[in-house]
Amino acid sequence: MDRTVWITGAAGGIGRKLGEAYLDAGYRAVLTDLDHEGLTAWTGQLALRWGSERVLAVPADLSDPEQITELARQALDWSPHVDVLINNAGFGITKPLFELTWQEWDRVVQTNLRGAFLCAKEAAGVMRSRGEGGSIVNIASTRALMSEPDTEAYAASKGGLTALTHALAASLSPYRITVNCISPGWIETGDRSQLREQDHSQHLSGRVGHPADIARACLYLTDPGNDFVTGVNLVVDGGMTRKMIYEP
Repeated sequence: MDRTVWITGAAGGIGRKLGEAYLDAGYRAVLTDLDHEGLTAWTGQLALRWGSERVLAVPADLSDPEQITELARQALDWSPHVDVLINNAGFGITKPLFELTWQEWDRVVQTNLRGAFLCAKEAAGVMRSRGEGGSIVNIASTRALMSEPDTEAYAASKGGLTALTHALAASLSPYRITVNCISPGWIETGDRSQLREQDHSQHLSGRVGHPADIARACLYLTDPGNDFVTGVNLVVDGGMTRKMIYEP
């Protein structure tokens, strides 16, 4: 398989599983993250398993447009095409509304939303020039659909990402580029042994999510045979956003 994927936010949590999944599926992978040390260490582990010629680490701060341009340059020097982009990078600040500064707001939105837009623009430009189509997946959140207090910046960025998804799907359709969104719910990336029974049982699925649940969804949406699926927001949350919350 001669296919290349770019994955942002690849040094931890869901991003780690995405890298493994796409390498296991035969892709070459360009992995980026703000955490330079963590990314380098993780990419080294992946290279031992799949070969150094299959994986490239490019540390980058996606709130900086110039670093996104440099990310694309290094990625294309290494592999002259990109077939899949997974916009997974993102973070949130949980802070009371009246204490949240505009600088903190901007940092979240610039990374989560503007960063995804600029990465999509870079990748789509390459896909368009090759004329062979491609796939983009934005990792949003169920926080785009519902909220807890003190999460304004994160919720706004993820809500914007879901809207950006269908706008890009419309704009890029002439080039056979699909653009979809995944909104994960509770995906446990730490020690699952610390989860309580009620953590699992409150889900309609009967369990808290795994990063692998998101990786499988990405592989489905980026399969070249699934080009009839575009502009969607796939909620992967064990049914929580569809559950009545009244106490019995």
